[in-house]
Amino acid sequence: MAMTPATAEVPVRTPDGLTDAEAERRLTEHGRNEIPPAPATPWYARVLAQLRDPLIMVLLGAVALTIAIGDHADAVVIAVVIVVNTTVGVVQETRADHAVAALSAMSAPKARVRRDGAPREVPAALVVPGDVLLLAEGDIVAADADVTEASALMIDESMLTGESVPVDKKGDSAVGAGTVVVRGRGVATVRATGPDSALGRIAALLDTKRAPTPLQHRLASLGRILAVVTLALCLVVFALGLVQGLPLGIMAVTAISLAVAAVPESLPAVVTLALALGARRMAARHALVRRLPAVETLGSVTVLATDKTGTLTEGRMVVQHVWTPRAAVDLFGVGYEPQGDVLVEGRQPTAAELGPVRELLTAASLCNDASLRPPRETTPDEDRWTAVGDPMEAALLSAAVKAGCGEPELLRRTHPRSWEIPFDSGRKRMTTVHRLPSGGALVCLKGAPEVVLDAGVLADRAELVAGARQQAAILASRGYRVLAVASAEHGEQPDSAETAEAGLRLLGLVAVSDPPKPAAAATLAACHAAGITAVLITGDHPATARAIAARVGLVGADTDDETVVTGPDLAAGRVADLTAARVFARTDPQQKLDIVDAWRAKGAVTAMTGDGVNDGPALRRADIGVAMGQRGTEVARQAADLVLTDDDLSTVVAAVEEGRRVYDNIRRFLVYGLAGGAAEILVMLIGPLLGLPLPLRAGQILWINLLTHGLTGVAMGAEPVDPEAMRRPPRPSGQHILGAGAWQRLVVLAAVVTAACLTAGTVARAWGLPWQSVLFLSLLAAQLGVVLGLRTRLLTGESLFLPLSVLASALLGAAALYLPPLQSVLETAPLGWPGLALASAALVSGFAAARLARHAFRRS
Repeated sequence: MAMTPATAEVPVRTPDGLTDAEAERRLTEHGRNEIPPAPATPWYARVLAQLRDPLIMVLLGAVALTIAIGDHADAVVIAVVIVVNTTVGVVQETRADHAVAALSAMSAPKARVRRDGAPREVPAALVVPGDVLLLAEGDIVAADADVTEASALMIDESMLTGESVPVDKKGDSAVGAGTVVVRGRGVATVRATGPDSALGRIAALLDTKRAPTPLQHRLASLGRILAVVTLALCLVVFALGLVQGLPLGIMAVTAISLAVAAVPESLPAVVTLALALGARRMAARHALVRRLPAVETLGSVTVLATDKTGTLTEGRMVVQHVWTPRAAVDLFGVGYEPQGDVLVEGRQPTAAELGPVRELLTAASLCNDASLRPPRETTPDEDRWTAVGDPMEAALLSAAVKAGCGEPELLRRTHPRSWEIPFDSGRKRMTTVHRLPSGGALVCLKGAPEVVLDAGVLADRAELVAGARQQAAILASRGYRVLAVASAEHGEQPDSAETAEAGLRLLGLVAVSDPPKPAAAATLAACHAAGITAVLITGDHPATARAIAARVGLVGADTDDETVVTGPDLAAGRVADLTAARVFARTDPQQKLDIVDAWRAKGAVTAMTGDGVNDGPALRRADIGVAMGQRGTEVARQAADLVLTDDDLSTVVAAVEEGRRVYDNIRRFLVYGLAGGAAEILVMLIGPLLGLPLPLRAGQILWINLLTHGLTGVAMGAEPVDPEAMRRPPRPSGQHILGAGAWQRLVVLAAVVTAACLTAGTVARAWGLPWQSVLFLSLLAAQLGVVLGLRTRLLTGESLFLPLSVLASALLGAAALYLPPLQSVLETAPLGWPGLALASAALVSGFAAARLARHAFRRS
């Protein structure tokens, strides 16, 4: 809906807003503009939750049983294991919660307010009653507020009312917290924040408990299957012991301890911690994860659909060429700095040549909502001229000053805006109507050449319009973004949008340069190497899209414009397979959804970048929605799974690499933990058949479990990324976590560890050595050998956590043999060189098997 004189609001001067001191006082009085968080879980509640774990409850039963039969040594060991496992679980859960809370704080929404007479961006949580909100398309309204000024302001209130049709807002309207500005601009005064707002009252009724991620669901299901199998095998061990005449109590405790040790009960906590810390590492690399499941999904991305401006290109625009029917000039300068030369074929323009250029740039400055911010030298990023608002509109202001049109604010004061028809992606143009000093009206229009260079808009000769179309195509083929500008003077205010946008005079074309980022080509090459298909989707001219795509290596340099699929092609149904094209131009938001749906229908895992209010649906539909943190709208940022704080596409590649690292480390932990558990069960099953009546005592089993699943298991989550991670195809999204060779490695490692340990035990028994202690140390050493052998970068110094954990586990294993207190509790005996040699052989066997298995069962 256009704001015409019949519907426009009476202009209201924007208030200066609160002072900083008053805002601080009101923040203290009313509190932060957020829903009070749920009370933190106290430590004792976390401890009780850990103790309610079924495996821990089984161990508590084992403690009672060992005390009842007088086996105090095993009772002490089991009690120590319970304390350590509970402590580790509480610490991991707390760290994960803190990591997620930190990410939530980093992704908190922003709001634009006016304070001390100047606009500024503040965290939405710091908005207070009385603040003056500045609303623009794509903003999420930060608090309940009363509208004081509106220009074609339309609000999506579906979050509060369920009504899907946007509502037109006028100067006496109210807007609610959490609603979305889908069009226009407005100013509103805040009247309620936090729990007092409409959204706050609704949110207070909701359950905010965090749901498990899909990976956690799959692992929980796998854990239940493993638990059933393990318990069945432990019952077999229990029965074999009774058949051999071993005491009932001892075999019961042994079977219980074996069941607990064989199941990697720390896996859910390890997964949660790995995902949360992976998200924090991504944040350090400028990729802010807003939803934890995105970490695991990133490793599966097969298609990256990217926009152009600010993602593949610099996003810092400069007007380099202006064409008018009477003259054409080149402009020079750096960034948005309003200084530079204006030349015609290398010489200064004459007054006759510069006149039409100034007329065009004056109209472009008036039909404009941006502003230029001078250098402030407070930070390195602010020591140059910067754009406030749309970068392309800011570039037009800079060009106007270079051409001598005067300061933008002076032009706006002498030509006050009466009403406007804002730009939107469907119309692809913006129109403003201004009062002239003489009392008449000036209509200024700018937009895409194909919608402006139209007989329904322009009153110029057909030959002139055809020549302008040809010139626009030439400029677009050189990679420029091209705008057409037109204007008309009226003796009185136009009475409708149709009247304002008809019978205009073409002023000319503006060519805006937005060069590709230096790293864009390398980023797309990295995507290709990682098996990720890149697709460019832009609203720009097809020739501009093709030129940029060729410069960054997305398509060949010899690609013609016909290989670029346009929005009209999609609307007409002329494209049979949307997944065959790599460059789309002049697309609308619905067509972005269609492209995403086409790829997903083929089983692809899609990542989609976006920054506008209309990108929200596509960001939600994609498997991974990626928003720009600097130039993106608040709607896009809140709809996305991943926010790029540096607006750089290479950050997506870094996030994919981090996602693959997290998933690989979880898989390695699973293979390591399950292979060790399987080996412990097999040793207890096969040992009696080889003359080893009770291969390991309950305390020894639990001590091994503590040193392998505890220290080293957690350390595996911090392992550095595989150098080959981004040189292999993405894993299929439906692939089992033990797929792609993992279960084969698990079986081989369990078999080798079992064989090596049983060999060491039987040889020790034949040599008259304390064979149970040899078997204890061999089983521990073999598993430590496996964890080292599974490393992708064996000798890297990037992460010392795992080697130090292995060293600590080895020292604690030796302490069990040589420290008298542990000797008596674990019922071990010190070993001489022959026993240590046998254990060392088991370590080497585990290490060698892990190294060979890594190469024998590579990912398919």
